[in-house]
Order: sequence, then structure tokens, then C-alpha cells
Amino acid sequence: MEAKESLIQEERIIHALNGFLMLFVSTVVLIAGTALFIAGPVFYSMDRVSGGLCGVLVTLGIILFVVAIILYCGLKILNPNEALVFALFGKYYGTIKKSGYYWVNPFCSAINPTGNKAGFTVSAGGRTSVTPAAKKISLKTMTLDNAKQKVNDELGNPVEIGAIVIWKVVNPTQAVINVENYKNYLSIQCDAIIRNTARMYPYDTSEKGDEKSLRGSSQEIADIMQLELQEKVKDAGIQIIDVRITHLAYAPEIASAMLQRQQAAAIIDARQKIVEGAVGMVQMALDKLNENDIVELDEERKAAMVSNLLVVLCGNKDAQPIVNSGTIY
Repeated sequence: MEAKESLIQEERIIHALNGFLMLFVSTVVLIAGTALFIAGPVFYSMDRVSGGLCGVLVTLGIILFVVAIILYCGLKILNPNEALVFALFGKYYGTIKKSGYYWVNPFCSAINPTGNKAGFTVSAGGRTSVTPAAKKISLKTMTLDNAKQKVNDELGNPVEIGAIVIWKVVNPTQAVINVENYKNYLSIQCDAIIRNTARMYPYDTSEKGDEKSLRGSSQEIADIMQLELQEKVKDAGIQIIDVRITHLAYAPEIASAMLQRQQAAAIIDARQKIVEGAVGMVQMALDKLNENDIVELDEERKAAMVSNLLVVLCGNKDAQPIVNSGTIY
């Protein structure tokens, strides 16, 4: 069996130069280039240099000016909890994750497939503004709100389920190199995990109550989702911090039927409790009557008494008593 090729890209941290130092150097080069570009013609007009030397000074000034502009392009500002991943001529160059002001190779280009592309934005007042390309990768903790989706549970009942995922990027190099768009990748994997997990469990527990259910074991099922989702996105440099089920309900087409079933089950459970209690009270009454020799009842009268007591105790409405002024025999 052939071994699968690893998708993991080893992260290489760039030891960039101090941005303030390179800003000073770039400014000095720019000033020197400008000075040479101006000094050549001035000295030539004063007959202090020859025409050839004037051309050399102007050319050198232009070169220094261009070099200064290129050096300025290497200056980068990185805020806390942000990262920059660089590529040089199509190959991975390195990553910066520490906040600060840096200078890197100006020929390097930052990679971020999820960032907004540069363009022009026209406001309502007719003003046109330039939108720069977003190349920085956020390392902050973020929330993915997975909208509710309709799935079938283990019993085939359609249910609606939604969840939120708390996540963050821990390896920006893998996030931008191993997958096309790590945000879309996470969202799609989250949808798949929720669907697959919901199909494995019933919405509610059975009568035995010895199995997990979406409603009764929501925290345990959310933990299972977290482990499976982490396994799917580990090659994308993403850490799943937490998963929570935020919405869980029967689909509208069967919600009313399931509600009636739940109400019927609740009524049956309540009736069972009432009957159990009534039988106990009748037994206690008979025992007290026999124990204290208050009255002696034959089997027929005991049956009538039991029937009357059960009607009184188990009825939905208050009983209307009938006073018997004669003998009971």
C-alpha cells in the first residue's frame, strides 16, 4: 500500500530586519539619489563637471532613487494576533507572526486567498476610494455560525439543527498553502460533520432511555462533532476550540405530529402516576378500616368502595357526593 503524500507544510519563521532602521536607510538612499540627480545638471551648468560626468551623476541618482522606492516596498506593519505568509517567485519564503514594524525582501509577496482583493469603491456621494488588498491573516479567536439545516435523524425523522464553532488559525502557513480557502473549507467541513453526526442518533431517547439522543445528550454529541471536525481541519492549520448546538427542532412538516405524540406520552405517564397513587390510597384506607375495626365490609361492599374511591381519585373533575341516609345493606 502506497503511503499518502503529506500535505503539511513546515512553517519557517522569518527573522526580518528592524523596520525603523530600514526606513532610515531607505530615506538616506532616496535623498542621496535625489541630490545626485539634481547636482549633475547644476554642476554641469557651472562648468564644474564635464558632460560625461554629469550623465554619470544623473544615472547614479536615478538608480539610487529606484533602489530607495524598492526598499520602501519591503516595510511591513504587523498588528497583534496577525500573521503574514510570504512567497518568493512562486515558492514559500517564510512567515511572520510577531507584531511589530519589519522590513522583508521587497520581492516577496504576501499570500492570503481569503483576503479582499484590491479595487475601487464608489461611495453614495460619487467619491471613488481605493480598497487595498487584505493580505494579513488573523490569528484571533473567531466564531462560525452554521445556519440551521434540515437532516434526518437515526429514525429517519426530519429535524432542523444548527451549531456554532469557536475556532482560530494556529498555523497560518498551512492555512494558506494546504487549502484553497481555509474559511470556506472550515464551513463546508462543519456542514458535513453536523449532517453525518445527526444521522447517527435519534432526536429523542427511546422508552428504555439507554441511548444517546440529539436532545438529551446535546453536549456529548457536540463534543463528538468537535473531535471529528478537528481531525478534518488539522491540515489546514485550524484549531477547533469549541462546538455548541444552538438550534434543534423537528422539521415543520412533522412538528405538530411529534408534539401530539409527546403530549400523549406525557398524559399516559401522568395517568400512570395517578393510578399508582390512587391504588395506594385505597389500600391504605382499607387497611385502616380493618385495623381499627371501624366497619366490617364484605367482598361486594369492598369492591363498591374501591370503585368509588378510584372514581373520585382518578377522575378529571371533582366528584359529586351522594349522601346515603339509610343502611348500606
